[in-house]
Amino acid sequence: MSNAPGNGSRRTAALTFAALGVVFGDLGTSPLYALQEAFIGPHAAAVDPENILGIVSLFLWSLVLVVTVKYIGFLMRADNRGEGGILALLALARSTRSARFRAMLVVLGLFGAALLYGDGVITPAISVLSAVEGLDVAAPALHHLVIPLTVGILIGLFAMQRFGSGTVGKLFGPVLALWFVTIAVLGLAAIPRDASILRALNPAYAVDYFARHGLHGFPVLGAVVLCLTGGEALYADMGHFGPRPIRIAWFSLVLPALVLSYLGQGAVLLDNPAASARPFYSMVPGPLLYPMIVLATASTVIASQALISAVFSLTRQAVQLGYWPRVRVVHTSADEQGQVYVPGFNWTVMAATIALVLAFRSSGALAAAFGLAVAGTMAITTVLFVVVARARWRWPTYAVIGFLAIFLTIDLGFIGANLLKVEDGGWLPLAIGAGMFTLMQVWSRGRALLRARLEARMFSLPEFLASFGLEPTLRVEGSAVFLTGSPEGAPLALLHYLKHARSLHWKVVILSVLTEDVPHVDPDARLEVEELTNGFWRVVGRYGFMESPDVPALLRDAEARGLELGARTYFLGREVVVATRGRWRRWTYFLFALMHRNARPAAEFFGLPANQVMEIGAQIDL
Repeated sequence: MSNAPGNGSRRTAALTFAALGVVFGDLGTSPLYALQEAFIGPHAAAVDPENILGIVSLFLWSLVLVVTVKYIGFLMRADNRGEGGILALLALARSTRSARFRAMLVVLGLFGAALLYGDGVITPAISVLSAVEGLDVAAPALHHLVIPLTVGILIGLFAMQRFGSGTVGKLFGPVLALWFVTIAVLGLAAIPRDASILRALNPAYAVDYFARHGLHGFPVLGAVVLCLTGGEALYADMGHFGPRPIRIAWFSLVLPALVLSYLGQGAVLLDNPAASARPFYSMVPGPLLYPMIVLATASTVIASQALISAVFSLTRQAVQLGYWPRVRVVHTSADEQGQVYVPGFNWTVMAATIALVLAFRSSGALAAAFGLAVAGTMAITTVLFVVVARARWRWPTYAVIGFLAIFLTIDLGFIGANLLKVEDGGWLPLAIGAGMFTLMQVWSRGRALLRARLEARMFSLPEFLASFGLEPTLRVEGSAVFLTGSPEGAPLALLHYLKHARSLHWKVVILSVLTEDVPHVDPDARLEVEELTNGFWRVVGRYGFMESPDVPALLRDAEARGLELGARTYFLGREVVVATRGRWRRWTYFLFALMHRNARPAAEFFGLPANQVMEIGAQIDL
């Protein structure tokens, strides 16, 4: 017993260290490029003392308000039994009473999730490409190797994902810890070059920037939002490590290092305005320039890890909540439920990321696409959080209005500034987001139609059982387990089997596996076992959207409650969907049918032994 507190502290320390390598890579490497974007390009601000103080103040207070207050202070308290991310928040928000309002929230939440997929594709491309482009500084003659090396590093990065975010975090954690310590020291050493930069800690300078420039100062927010990329992934990755390690890492190391780095860069600009093209590297002493390029390269490669992990968490939640077809999900940790690896999405995102590198060929060309997806998702997250705070936590009206007035105004400002970059590449995350949103909507709508058609053909279970004894039926040895999505109906597979086989096993189990709007279901609420008549039993298993169903394990628990099965055969319905003229748009039908055919087989998804499964087909009109 005496070792327990020490073990807990060591585990928290290990998770905090691992979180550095997974959660904070994107946020932590933004000092490399974020501040310089405010002073270069078509919407560049003049490099004068007032603008430098105002823009640095905007960076610092955006970190405080958006990451520290909004995400660390509020959103990480809006966890769905330990899980974060926009779909976990949507699951909390959609418990509202109004069906129409609930449908609007689902559409909003799905679009936010789709935008995060867009960011998950773009971030690895721009992070790794900008890292390898350091060769142009160190050895310009090697420029021709930039694209091949980038592609090779991306392949290696995605190949490592099968070891799990915890293992990857342990490998990457030391590099990111060194990175944060280094940028903090560099920033601290640079501040004396013009200590008046410390005035940027006063938010009045951020307000003064807009007071002086008005709407002409608005485009600078397109650069400011770059210091926040990774904030949404921080929330989505909460289930991988828990909120406590993330908070410890943020307040003890990440936030102080980022503040010192931006202050140091601001001091360099005040001292030498000509350094605006590369304020970060202008802080680095000459002898340390090449080692810093190496460390920056390693760190920016790691930066993409936060979004990759977020995509895995998001996909798993989407499958369980019914917004995406069944896919293979691999658990990579025996201790942390949230650490998962999704092979299909891993290789798909890798292919899309490499395609972007080959198409755009430079981080500068991709820069215009960076930020819009994150800003859009942040705004949607704000709206969903307010719904949860009002409906579930009973926040008073003034608190809801105050939260919206502050954070939605900030989010919309970032969105507006990034919309100015749509023509230059900002269309990319919108295109990816629109594509993913369409797929999720088609799948969700198609499943609803399919479920309605199946239920229309079903008999209610009491009605079926009442008619079952009217005609003699040959009963054979063994047990039959029929899986169905509706615990109140007789499965179509059962009706078809009776019709064609004219026999039935002595023991018949009607098994339903249901997904609840919580990440994890309490063990006491997991299983319902009910004996019916004529050898029929009803079993209902409940799982959270962050859990993977295991039917054989579920039935072992049912046997402990008196259900004796012995040798058994699992019966599954296999539906073939057919388009019906006028009922559904033809292109959406074909898209749903394609997704339906390529979904992971139900037998694999539920963990059924392949040699004990029988599938019974049915043609369903949509």
